[in-house]
Amino acid sequence: MTTNGHHPATVLSVSNLKVAFKSDEGLVKAVDGIDFTVKRGQTLGLVGESGSGKSVSTKAIMQLLPKTAIIDSQSRIHYYRNGSEPVDITRLKPTGREIREIRGGEIAMIFQEPMASFSPVYTIGNHIMEAILTHRRMTKKEAKELAIEMLDKVGLANPRVRIDQYPFELSGGMRQRAMIALALSTNPAVLIADEPTTALDVTIQAQILELMKQLQDEFEMAIIFITHDLGVIAQVADEVAVMYLGRIMERGRTHDVIFNPRHPYTQGLLKAIPKLTHLYERLIPIGGDIPSPLSRPTGCPFHTRCLKRIPGRCDVNEPAVTPVAEGHEVSCFLYE
Repeated sequence: MTTNGHHPATVLSVSNLKVAFKSDEGLVKAVDGIDFTVKRGQTLGLVGESGSGKSVSTKAIMQLLPKTAIIDSQSRIHYYRNGSEPVDITRLKPTGREIREIRGGEIAMIFQEPMASFSPVYTIGNHIMEAILTHRRMTKKEAKELAIEMLDKVGLANPRVRIDQYPFELSGGMRQRAMIALALSTNPAVLIADEPTTALDVTIQAQILELMKQLQDEFEMAIIFITHDLGVIAQVADEVAVMYLGRIMERGRTHDVIFNPRHPYTQGLLKAIPKLTHLYERLIPIGGDIPSPLSRPTGCPFHTRCLKRIPGRCDVNEPAVTPVAEGHEVSCFLYE
Protein backbone atom coordinates (compact mmCIF):
# COMPACT_ATOMS: atom_id res chain seq x y z
CA MET A 1 0.00 0.00 0.00
CA THR A 2 1.77 3.13 -1.11
CA THR A 3 0.36 6.61 -1.22
CA ASN A 4 2.50 8.48 -3.72
CA GLY A 5 4.11 5.70 -5.67
CA HIS A 6 7.02 4.88 -3.40
CA HIS A 7 6.48 5.86 0.25
CA PRO A 8 4.51 3.49 2.45
CA ALA A 9 1.71 5.31 4.24
CA THR A 10 2.30 6.49 7.80
CA VAL A 11 0.00 4.62 10.18
CA LEU A 12 1.03 6.20 13.45
CA SER A 13 2.92 9.37 14.28
CA VAL A 14 3.97 10.39 17.78
CA SER A 15 5.14 13.95 18.33
CA ASN A 16 6.56 15.57 21.45
CA LEU A 17 5.25 12.79 23.69
CA LYS A 18 5.84 13.60 27.35
CA VAL A 19 4.54 11.37 30.12
CA ALA A 20 4.99 12.04 33.82
CA PHE A 21 3.70 10.17 36.88
CA LYS A 22 2.39 11.77 40.04
CA SER A 23 4.23 10.41 43.08
CA ASP A 24 4.71 11.43 46.71
CA GLU A 25 8.11 12.90 45.80
CA GLY A 26 6.65 15.00 43.00
CA LEU A 27 6.33 14.47 39.26
CA VAL A 28 8.43 11.70 37.75
CA LYS A 29 9.23 12.23 34.07
CA ALA A 30 9.14 8.88 32.29
CA VAL A 31 9.04 10.05 28.67
CA ASP A 32 10.50 13.44 27.85
CA GLY A 33 9.48 14.69 24.41
CA ILE A 34 9.95 11.91 21.86
CA ASP A 35 8.93 11.80 18.19
CA PHE A 36 8.63 8.86 15.83
CA THR A 37 6.49 7.60 12.96
CA VAL A 38 5.60 4.07 11.94
CA LYS A 39 4.78 3.20 8.35
CA ARG A 40 2.65 0.46 6.96
CA GLY A 41 4.46 -2.85 6.57
CA GLN A 42 7.55 -1.58 8.41
CA THR A 43 9.08 -2.29 11.81
CA LEU A 44 10.36 0.36 14.18
CA GLY A 45 12.64 -0.93 16.92
CA LEU A 46 12.65 0.88 20.27
CA VAL A 47 15.84 -0.03 22.14
CA GLY A 48 17.21 0.93 25.51
CA GLU A 49 17.95 -0.31 29.00
CA SER A 50 15.17 -0.94 31.50
CA GLY A 51 13.77 2.36 32.69
CA SER A 52 14.38 4.26 29.46
CA GLY A 53 10.66 4.81 28.81
CA LYS A 54 10.07 2.30 26.00
CA SER A 55 7.02 0.56 27.47
CA VAL A 56 5.51 3.76 28.88
CA SER A 57 5.55 5.41 25.47
CA THR A 58 3.78 2.49 23.82
CA LYS A 59 1.25 2.14 26.65
CA ALA A 60 0.43 5.82 26.05
CA ILE A 61 -0.43 4.87 22.44
CA MET A 62 -2.84 2.22 23.77
CA GLN A 63 -4.22 4.55 26.49
CA LEU A 64 -3.23 1.91 29.03
CA LEU A 65 -1.36 4.16 31.45
CA PRO A 66 -2.36 4.18 35.13
CA LYS A 67 -4.44 7.02 36.56
CA THR A 68 -1.35 8.66 38.04
CA ALA A 69 0.05 9.31 34.55
CA ILE A 70 -0.13 12.75 32.99
CA ILE A 71 0.35 13.20 29.24
CA ASP A 72 1.54 16.71 28.37
CA SER A 73 -1.06 18.88 26.64
CA GLN A 74 1.36 19.51 23.74
CA SER A 75 1.82 15.78 23.03
CA ARG A 76 0.17 14.28 19.98
CA ILE A 77 -0.39 10.66 18.99
CA HIS A 78 -1.97 10.53 15.54
CA TYR A 79 -3.36 7.25 14.29
CA TYR A 80 -4.24 7.21 10.59
CA ARG A 81 -7.28 4.96 10.13
CA ASN A 82 -7.55 3.39 6.67
CA GLY A 83 -6.33 6.51 4.96
CA SER A 84 -8.95 8.73 6.62
CA GLU A 85 -8.37 11.77 8.82
CA PRO A 86 -5.99 11.04 11.69
CA VAL A 87 -7.41 10.32 15.14
CA ASP A 88 -5.52 12.02 18.00
CA ILE A 89 -5.38 9.27 20.62
CA THR A 90 -4.31 11.68 23.38
CA ARG A 91 -7.70 13.39 23.02
CA LEU A 92 -9.79 10.24 23.45
CA LYS A 93 -11.33 9.22 26.75
CA PRO A 94 -9.40 6.16 28.04
CA THR A 95 -12.70 4.34 28.67
CA GLY A 96 -14.58 5.71 25.65
CA ARG A 97 -16.01 3.70 22.78
CA GLU A 98 -13.61 5.02 20.15
CA ILE A 99 -10.40 4.04 21.95
CA ARG A 100 -11.92 0.65 22.79
CA GLU A 101 -12.50 0.05 19.09
CA ILE A 102 -8.90 0.97 18.31
CA ARG A 103 -7.23 -0.71 21.31
CA GLY A 104 -6.87 -4.43 20.77
CA GLY A 105 -8.54 -4.14 17.38
CA GLU A 106 -6.67 -1.79 15.09
CA ILE A 107 -3.69 -1.38 17.41
CA ALA A 108 -2.83 -4.62 19.19
CA MET A 109 -0.16 -5.40 21.76
CA ILE A 110 1.85 -8.47 22.69
CA PHE A 111 2.93 -8.15 26.29
CA GLN A 112 6.17 -9.18 27.87
CA GLU A 113 4.73 -11.84 30.17
CA PRO A 114 2.02 -13.91 28.50
CA MET A 115 1.00 -15.58 31.78
CA ALA A 116 -0.03 -12.20 33.16
CA SER A 117 -1.95 -11.31 30.00
CA PHE A 118 -4.24 -14.33 29.99
CA SER A 119 -6.90 -14.85 32.62
CA PRO A 120 -6.36 -18.26 34.26
CA VAL A 121 -10.09 -19.02 34.37
CA TYR A 122 -10.72 -18.78 30.61
CA THR A 123 -9.49 -21.07 27.87
CA ILE A 124 -7.13 -19.80 25.16
CA GLY A 125 -10.09 -20.06 22.75
CA ASN A 126 -12.28 -17.86 24.98
CA HIS A 127 -9.64 -15.12 24.95
CA ILE A 128 -9.13 -15.13 21.20
CA MET A 129 -12.84 -15.44 20.35
CA GLU A 130 -13.72 -12.57 22.66
CA ALA A 131 -11.25 -10.32 20.82
CA ILE A 132 -12.62 -11.41 17.43
CA LEU A 133 -16.27 -10.93 18.43
CA THR A 134 -15.50 -7.51 19.92
CA HIS A 135 -13.69 -6.18 16.86
CA ARG A 136 -15.00 -8.12 13.87
CA ARG A 137 -18.49 -8.92 12.63
CA MET A 138 -18.67 -12.69 12.94
CA THR A 139 -20.81 -15.43 14.40
CA LYS A 140 -19.44 -17.44 17.32
CA LYS A 141 -18.87 -20.38 15.01
CA GLU A 142 -16.88 -18.28 12.51
CA ALA A 143 -14.91 -16.74 15.37
CA LYS A 144 -13.96 -20.18 16.64
CA GLU A 145 -12.79 -21.29 13.19
CA LEU A 146 -10.74 -18.10 12.81
CA ALA A 147 -9.22 -18.64 16.29
CA ILE A 148 -8.19 -22.18 15.30
CA GLU A 149 -6.76 -20.88 12.04
CA MET A 150 -4.73 -18.20 13.89
CA LEU A 151 -3.36 -20.75 16.39
CA ASP A 152 -2.35 -22.87 13.42
CA LYS A 153 -0.72 -19.84 11.74
CA VAL A 154 1.47 -19.15 14.76
CA GLY A 155 2.69 -22.73 14.69
CA LEU A 156 0.85 -24.31 17.63
CA ALA A 157 0.47 -28.03 17.05
CA ASN A 158 -3.08 -29.47 17.39
CA PRO A 159 -4.85 -26.09 17.41
CA ARG A 160 -8.26 -27.80 17.74
CA VAL A 161 -7.12 -29.28 21.04
CA ARG A 162 -5.21 -26.21 22.23
CA ILE A 163 -8.17 -23.89 21.76
CA ASP A 164 -9.96 -25.56 24.69
CA GLN A 165 -6.95 -25.58 27.01
CA TYR A 166 -6.20 -23.12 29.79
CA PRO A 167 -3.08 -20.90 29.84
CA PHE A 168 -1.42 -22.99 32.59
CA GLU A 169 -1.63 -26.09 30.38
CA LEU A 170 0.72 -24.53 27.82
CA SER A 171 4.47 -24.00 28.01
CA GLY A 172 5.95 -20.49 27.95
CA GLY A 173 6.69 -20.63 24.23
CA MET A 174 3.18 -21.92 23.44
CA ARG A 175 1.59 -19.20 25.56
CA GLN A 176 3.63 -16.58 23.76
CA ARG A 177 2.43 -17.96 20.42
CA ALA A 178 -1.16 -17.95 21.67
CA MET A 179 -0.65 -14.33 22.74
CA ILE A 180 0.54 -13.46 19.22
CA ALA A 181 -2.46 -15.32 17.73
CA LEU A 182 -4.73 -13.27 20.00
CA ALA A 183 -3.08 -9.98 18.97
CA LEU A 184 -3.24 -10.83 15.27
CA SER A 185 -6.77 -12.25 15.24
CA THR A 186 -8.29 -8.77 14.83
CA ASN A 187 -6.03 -8.06 11.83
CA PRO A 188 -4.47 -4.95 13.42
CA ALA A 189 -2.93 -2.09 11.44
CA VAL A 190 -0.28 -1.65 14.15
CA LEU A 191 1.21 -4.34 16.36
CA ILE A 192 3.15 -3.30 19.46
CA ALA A 193 5.45 -6.09 20.60
CA ASP A 194 6.85 -5.43 24.08
CA GLU A 195 9.88 -7.71 24.46
CA PRO A 196 7.86 -10.60 22.99
CA THR A 197 10.78 -13.04 23.02
CA THR A 198 12.54 -12.19 26.28
CA ALA A 199 11.22 -15.15 28.24
CA LEU A 200 11.86 -17.67 25.47
CA ASP A 201 14.86 -19.79 24.61
CA VAL A 202 16.87 -18.86 21.54
CA THR A 203 15.42 -21.39 19.07
CA ILE A 204 11.82 -20.47 19.94
CA GLN A 205 12.85 -16.80 19.82
CA ALA A 206 14.13 -17.21 16.26
CA GLN A 207 10.89 -18.94 15.24
CA ILE A 208 8.71 -16.22 16.78
CA LEU A 209 10.71 -13.46 15.05
CA GLU A 210 10.46 -15.29 11.74
CA LEU A 211 6.73 -15.76 12.29
CA MET A 212 6.15 -12.07 13.01
CA LYS A 213 8.01 -11.17 9.83
CA GLN A 214 5.85 -13.54 7.75
CA LEU A 215 2.61 -12.29 9.29
CA GLN A 216 3.73 -8.71 8.76
CA ASP A 217 4.32 -9.37 5.05
CA GLU A 218 0.96 -11.08 4.80
CA PHE A 219 -1.11 -8.46 6.66
CA GLU A 220 1.00 -5.38 5.79
CA MET A 221 0.90 -4.26 9.41
CA ALA A 222 3.25 -1.84 11.08
CA ILE A 223 5.18 -3.17 14.07
CA ILE A 224 6.73 -1.34 17.01
CA PHE A 225 9.21 -3.77 18.50
CA ILE A 226 10.45 -2.99 22.01
CA THR A 227 13.58 -4.70 23.29
CA HIS A 228 16.84 -4.05 25.10
CA ASP A 229 18.58 -6.43 22.70
CA LEU A 230 20.20 -4.75 19.69
CA GLY A 231 20.96 -8.21 18.28
CA VAL A 232 17.22 -8.88 17.92
CA ILE A 233 16.63 -5.42 16.45
CA ALA A 234 19.24 -6.08 13.75
CA GLN A 235 17.12 -9.02 12.59
CA VAL A 236 13.65 -7.49 12.71
CA ALA A 237 13.60 -3.70 12.42
CA ASP A 238 13.72 -1.38 9.41
CA GLU A 239 14.32 1.65 11.60
CA VAL A 240 15.59 1.94 15.14
CA ALA A 241 15.21 4.56 17.86
CA VAL A 242 17.61 4.28 20.80
CA MET A 243 16.04 5.54 24.04
CA TYR A 244 17.66 6.65 27.26
CA LEU A 245 15.91 8.17 30.27
CA GLY A 246 12.80 9.09 28.30
CA ARG A 247 14.63 10.65 25.34
CA ILE A 248 15.56 9.37 21.88
CA MET A 249 19.35 9.55 21.62
CA GLU A 250 19.76 8.26 18.09
CA ARG A 251 17.41 7.31 15.32
CA GLY A 252 17.88 6.02 11.81
CA ARG A 253 17.75 3.04 9.49
CA THR A 254 18.76 -0.07 11.37
CA HIS A 255 21.73 -0.79 9.13
CA ASP A 256 23.12 2.73 9.61
CA VAL A 257 22.65 2.78 13.37
CA ILE A 258 24.17 -0.67 13.92
CA PHE A 259 27.11 -0.38 11.54
CA ASN A 260 27.79 3.29 12.05
CA PRO A 261 26.52 4.22 15.53
CA ARG A 262 27.16 7.88 16.30
CA HIS A 263 25.87 8.39 19.84
CA PRO A 264 28.22 7.25 22.64
CA TYR A 265 25.27 5.45 24.25
CA THR A 266 24.48 3.43 21.10
CA GLN A 267 28.18 2.65 20.73
CA GLY A 268 28.22 1.44 24.32
CA LEU A 269 25.18 -0.79 23.82
CA LEU A 270 26.78 -2.37 20.76
CA LYS A 271 30.10 -2.99 22.53
CA ALA A 272 28.22 -4.93 25.20
CA ILE A 273 26.92 -7.51 22.67
CA PRO A 274 28.92 -10.77 22.44
CA LYS A 275 30.19 -11.49 18.91
CA LEU A 276 30.90 -14.91 17.46
CA THR A 277 33.95 -13.58 15.64
CA HIS A 278 35.57 -12.19 18.81
CA LEU A 279 34.71 -14.79 21.40
CA TYR A 280 37.75 -14.12 23.57
CA GLU A 281 37.45 -10.36 23.75
CA ARG A 282 36.06 -8.88 26.93
CA LEU A 283 32.63 -7.30 26.70
CA ILE A 284 32.62 -3.68 27.77
CA PRO A 285 29.59 -2.75 29.84
CA ILE A 286 28.43 0.87 30.05
CA GLY A 287 29.59 2.12 33.45
CA GLY A 288 27.10 3.24 36.08
CA ASP A 289 23.31 2.96 36.10
CA ILE A 290 20.43 4.91 34.61
CA PRO A 291 19.83 7.81 37.04
CA SER A 292 16.51 7.84 38.89
CA PRO A 293 13.85 9.79 36.95
CA LEU A 294 13.36 11.77 40.16
CA SER A 295 16.89 13.15 40.03
CA ARG A 296 17.36 13.63 36.30
CA PRO A 297 20.77 15.06 35.43
CA THR A 298 20.82 18.54 33.87
CA GLY A 299 21.99 18.85 30.30
CA CYS A 300 22.28 15.67 28.24
CA PRO A 301 20.68 12.86 30.27
CA PHE A 302 23.56 10.50 29.38
CA HIS A 303 26.45 12.75 30.44
CA THR A 304 26.84 11.09 33.87
CA ARG A 305 27.93 7.85 32.16
CA CYS A 306 29.46 9.18 28.94
CA LEU A 307 33.18 8.74 28.28
CA LYS A 308 33.15 11.48 25.61
CA ARG A 309 31.38 14.16 27.59
CA ILE A 310 32.49 17.76 27.19
CA PRO A 311 32.62 19.33 30.69
CA GLY A 312 30.77 22.63 30.98
CA ARG A 313 28.66 21.76 27.97
CA CYS A 314 27.08 18.29 28.17
CA ASP A 315 26.27 18.71 31.87
CA VAL A 316 24.71 22.14 31.33
CA ASN A 317 22.82 22.25 28.04
CA GLU A 318 20.54 19.80 26.27
CA PRO A 319 21.85 18.80 22.84
CA ALA A 320 19.60 19.43 19.85
CA VAL A 321 18.70 16.72 17.37
CA THR A 322 21.36 16.83 14.64
CA PRO A 323 21.19 15.02 11.28
CA VAL A 324 24.44 13.08 10.67
CA ALA A 325 23.42 11.38 7.41
CA GLU A 326 20.27 11.02 5.36
CA GLY A 327 17.54 9.70 7.68
CA HIS A 328 20.02 9.35 10.56
CA GLU A 329 19.90 11.79 13.46
CA VAL A 330 21.50 11.99 16.83
CA SER A 331 21.09 14.10 19.94
CA CYS A 332 24.70 14.82 20.89
CA PHE A 333 27.07 17.83 21.10
CA LEU A 334 29.85 15.91 19.33
CA TYR A 335 28.01 16.49 16.06
CA GLU A 336 26.59 19.96 16.43
